[in-house]
Amino acid sequence: MSEPGSSAPKRSALFDLHVDLGAKLVPFGGWEMPLSYPSGTIAEHRACRTGTAMFDVSHLGTVRVEGPDAFGALQRTLTNDLAAIAPGRAQYTHLLEEDGSVLDDMIVWWLTPERFDVMPNASNTAPVRGVLPGVDVTETRAVIAVQGPTARTVIGAVSPEAADVARFTVSEVAWRGHSVVVAGTGYTGEDGVECAVPVEAAPDLWRALLDAGATPAGLGARDTLRLEAGLPLHGHELGPGITPPQAGLSWVVGWDKESFIGRDALVAERARGVKRRLRGLATEGRQPPRSGSAVLRAGRPVGEVTSGNFSPMLEVGIALAFVDVDAGVKMGGQVTIDQRGRELPARLHKLPFWKTEKP
Repeated sequence: MSEPGSSAPKRSALFDLHVDLGAKLVPFGGWEMPLSYPSGTIAEHRACRTGTAMFDVSHLGTVRVEGPDAFGALQRTLTNDLAAIAPGRAQYTHLLEEDGSVLDDMIVWWLTPERFDVMPNASNTAPVRGVLPGVDVTETRAVIAVQGPTARTVIGAVSPEAADVARFTVSEVAWRGHSVVVAGTGYTGEDGVECAVPVEAAPDLWRALLDAGATPAGLGARDTLRLEAGLPLHGHELGPGITPPQAGLSWVVGWDKESFIGRDALVAERARGVKRRLRGLATEGRQPPRSGSAVLRAGRPVGEVTSGNFSPMLEVGIALAFVDVDAGVKMGGQVTIDQRGRELPARLHKLPFWKTEKP
């Protein structure tokens, strides 16, 4: 996800259903999306951790890259190595600036040998489309993420074929006469799938999942879930001046590839060593750290909070922060967060904050 945009927001094919469910709607990434429903963010978060939640993530983009050079074009552009997977698989990857900064992070759904659906963040779809030789098909489909430990049971009641799509695989399934692209992906730390469904069929699929027992959840829960899972958010842990190694994502880089945008900058950084790394922080109480707050050790600034919130599962404040490597703070080590002049004690916490066993 990305920071809220300033232009007139778009609406997904599910907008009227969100209104009917009493959702609180907010502008986000150029779209008007549900922040939460009447049950509230904490209840929606816990529903995802203990049962099944579904999210409208239609604000994510889809850039379709097709043709005999589709593989080569993506391989020369994106950081990860597509040669490590095959058609029918999905892959997390980055698009970089020449200085190694992350222009966007995204999932690539490799459907057929010559068809790739690249899924950029909401407000980054146009910049990504400006680099990739593809077509923006975002407005032709809605995307529903169904996540949680019982997600496959719920999905199976609606589409057994969709429930059978394994983690980081992707497949087209038929549902009520429509072709739905289903990928075993998500951004909550839980098992589940994401379904790209034609806009005309999206409301019926949402209603079917609702009837099967899925709890509607909004952007608020999606953010607390990804934070508990230690997953970066573009505009916070990824963006200008931030490289994959700094964010702890060196595994997203195909270091053995001959070329991709930003490779030289990353190789140079790896040779000299990164100066800061993304770390998890947990407070001693329920107060959430604030983004932008300084991280102190012995009264000296050694980092900055990039995302902070209350953890509904741990019931303490948690945060992601870039911490200077030379600060010497080890896992479990004590730091202080400068919260507008008030000191908030915290400790370095191993990521993810909340780990779920997935099949």
